[in-house]
Amino acid sequence: MRELIAMWRNTRMVVFTALTASLYAAILIPFKVLPIIPGVTELRPANAIPVVCSFLFGPAAAWGAAIGNVIGDFFGGFGPGDLFGFVGNFLYGFLPYRTWELLTQRRPVLRGPMDWLLFTAVVGLASGACALVIGWGLNVLGFVPFRVLGNIVWINNMLASMLLAPFLLAVVYPRAERGGLTYGQVLGRRETGRVGLAYVGLGLVVGAVGVGMWLGNGLSSGSVRVPWVGEGVAGGTGAWAVGLGLAPVLVVLLLGMVLL
Repeated sequence: MRELIAMWRNTRMVVFTALTASLYAAILIPFKVLPIIPGVTELRPANAIPVVCSFLFGPAAAWGAAIGNVIGDFFGGFGPGDLFGFVGNFLYGFLPYRTWELLTQRRPVLRGPMDWLLFTAVVGLASGACALVIGWGLNVLGFVPFRVLGNIVWINNMLASMLLAPFLLAVVYPRAERGGLTYGQVLGRRETGRVGLAYVGLGLVVGAVGVGMWLGNGLSSGSVRVPWVGEGVAGGTGAWAVGLGLAPVLVVLLLGMVLL
């Protein structure tokens, strides 16, 4: 994750952050009139933008997606839940490029079944991490149960990204590469000394997202109990059950992110 801080010393990466944020917000805002859960989330074809920009601009896309989501939220009702939207979209912009570069040296222009399979896995992981954080946070605040919001965010992200991102990348990525505008060309080669730890981090993130989505749905619906959550905290929206039950999973997710 060092490049997430180091990129702020590079003028072009700062510009890429602003470009991602403005593009994301510009497409988010018009669709605020098509809410799925009013004041919480809406139909979001813009969710393809963080994935496309992640492959193009790397760490700049993580910051840009987080900031762009906050800008968009100003037009749909700003509140304490938007902090979790910031973090969730940060992960959504960070994980695609970082996971892809760990697993393959291929360009993110999909040519065959293996490329599509890997792309689907990468997008699924990023979408799940985003959904886990946002679903957990807004359930803890008592707004929307995890089993509703977590699944909506995951499906919303997956649909937009799988339907739009591969085709946008096929058009934009080769041109950006020819112009020397991809994050690898701007920042240079990544240090290779921590690759082993990065794989450990990826394993922790994959485990946290998989277990977290399953556990969040189970705790939210009351079909799952965990030893560290008391029997008396599962009523209403299940805020405390989900909050306490998923807390260790979120810690594992954070640790995995640090190692990445």
